[in-house]
Amino acid sequence: MTKLSVNINKIATIRNARGGNVPDVTKAALDCEAFGAEGITVHPRPDERHIRYSDVRSIRPLLKTEFNMEGNPTGSFIALACEVVPDQVTLVPDAPDAITSNQGWDTIRNHSFLKRICESFRSRGIRTSIFIDPDPRMAEGAFKCGADRVELYTAAYAAGYPSDRDKAIAPYLTTANAVRELGMGLNAGHDLSLDNLSFFISTIPWTDEVSIGHALISDALYLGLEKTIQEYLERIRKI
Repeated sequence: MTKLSVNINKIATIRNARGGNVPDVTKAALDCEAFGAEGITVHPRPDERHIRYSDVRSIRPLLKTEFNMEGNPTGSFIALACEVVPDQVTLVPDAPDAITSNQGWDTIRNHSFLKRICESFRSRGIRTSIFIDPDPRMAEGAFKCGADRVELYTAAYAAGYPSDRDKAIAPYLTTANAVRELGMGLNAGHDLSLDNLSFFISTIPWTDEVSIGHALISDALYLGLEKTIQEYLERIRKI
């Protein structure tokens, strides 16, 4: 059964836009769990423009579900991950000034670097996932780096879904099959939504986890957080 991990970065963005502690990011994480989320995802960036390193330290010991910490494995990110020991670290090659993650790793070109990072986290009991574009070669590269899972970057799927969903998901299915043959776990995230989630999961039912933030929090503005999480879970579980 695919798990839903809620990315709470957008909640931190709202807080930071005004200052103070409204909304309370730690409370929001715990409420997401209470409303049915099966994991919490954070993406701390060096400039702390949304999730702060202090948020990560506050949230980690309180969670009862899986904690996924994603980001570019800079020195400060690695140090924070080793300090709080999340259940999973998702390695993302985003530039410091990027508005959001916009590409996957070239796991072949960056083999030595990623292999060293994966080995370091594995020695601390942290599961590793590498963020990749839908390309079987990148999946094989992630396997050779020693990653436990890959996370498929779903922007192209989301963009193509309205006009031709079968065409949009084809490269994801091909890559997902390659991932399964390699014996790796499979995550997906970034651009999944209430509109396109069910088809993705029904086509690739061995997806272990979906990490969703922007769309989910946007939906929550209209539906409320609890109702929104239940709607996403329904999309997953009706498969």
